[in-house]
Amino acid sequence: MPEILDQARTRVLENGVGLDEAGVLAVLNLPDEHLPAALQLAHEVRMRWCGPEVEVEGIVSLKTGGCPEDCHFCSQSGLFASPVRSVWLDIPSLVEAAKQTAATGATEFCIVAAVRGPDARLMTQLREGVAAIKAEVDIQVAASLGMLTQEQVDELVEMGVHRYNHNLETCRSYFPNVVTTHTWEERWETLRMVRESGMEVCCGGILGLGETVEQRAEFAAQLAELDPHEVPLNFLNPRPGTPLGDRPVVEGKDALRAIAAFRLAMPRTILRYAGGRELTLGDLGTRDGLLGGINAVIVGNYLTTLGRPATDDLKLLDDLKMPVKALSATL
Repeated sequence: MPEILDQARTRVLENGVGLDEAGVLAVLNLPDEHLPAALQLAHEVRMRWCGPEVEVEGIVSLKTGGCPEDCHFCSQSGLFASPVRSVWLDIPSLVEAAKQTAATGATEFCIVAAVRGPDARLMTQLREGVAAIKAEVDIQVAASLGMLTQEQVDELVEMGVHRYNHNLETCRSYFPNVVTTHTWEERWETLRMVRESGMEVCCGGILGLGETVEQRAEFAAQLAELDPHEVPLNFLNPRPGTPLGDRPVVEGKDALRAIAAFRLAMPRTILRYAGGRELTLGDLGTRDGLLGGINAVIVGNYLTTLGRPATDDLKLLDDLKMPVKALSATL
C-alpha cells in the first residue's frame, strides 16, 4: 500500500482531517495499479463522514448565452463564435422545469444565468421565479448568477435561495490562462459574502483546462480552505468555437484519481458529479466514481450540453443501494 494511502487512512478516515496540497498531489500521482485502493479509501471516507445518501439536483438556465465574460471553456460567452445564442426563460417554463426536476426525486433545483453578475431585470425575474416555484413545487432553490454585490446577496437570502453556486473554475495560479475579464479574487469575494450571509456555498470547477497535476492539487487545497458545502466536479467537454474547443478530454483514470483526491482533501463536503462525466467516464466510470467518493449528482441535461437520462442515474443509485437524500433532511 502506498505511504500516502496509509497516511490518509489515519488522517482522513479516522480523524476526519483532509489531506493538504502535498498529500493531494501524491494521490493524483498514484500509479494505475493503486487507483482501486485510492477509490476504496475515498468511498470509506465518504460513507463515514457523509453517510450513504446521495443528493440529486437538476439545473436550468434562466438566461442562456450572450455573456460578456471570456471564460475560455464556455460556449455562452458572447465573445466567441460558438453556436449558443442569448435567450431568456419565462416564469411558467421555469416552474415546469422545477416540477420535472422534483419528479425525478431531486431535492435541489438550481437556476443559472450566463452573466458577469445580475442586473435589476435579472434579479426581478429571479424573485418572481423563486416565488412561483415555491408556491407550486416542494424543492430547494439554489442560484448561480455570477459575481454579486452585498445588496444582491442580501436580496437572495430574503427570496429564500438556500444555496449559491459560484465556481472558482481552477486554481488561483492558472486562472488568468482561462479568464481575463475578471479575477479569481473577485470570485473569492463573492463566495466570502455568500458564506457570511448564511446561504450554503457551492463552489467547484472544471478539470482538463490545461492545468498541470500540481495545479490540480493546488485547486483542491484552495477549495478545502474555502470549505464549501458542495463541490461540483466538472470535466472539460470541449465546446466548438471556444478557445479550449480543441483540448483533449480528461482520461478516465485521471478523472477517477481526481475524484478520490478531492474527497480525501474534503471528507465532509458534498462532492457532486457535474458536466463532462458522460464523455470522460462513461457508464462504468460513473459507477466507479460513485464508489470512490462522489455523493451527489446533477441529473438530466446541463446548461449547453446533454447529460445522461435521469432514469439511468437513479437506476444506478438503486443498483448500488445508495438512497436518494430526502427533501425533509435538507430543510
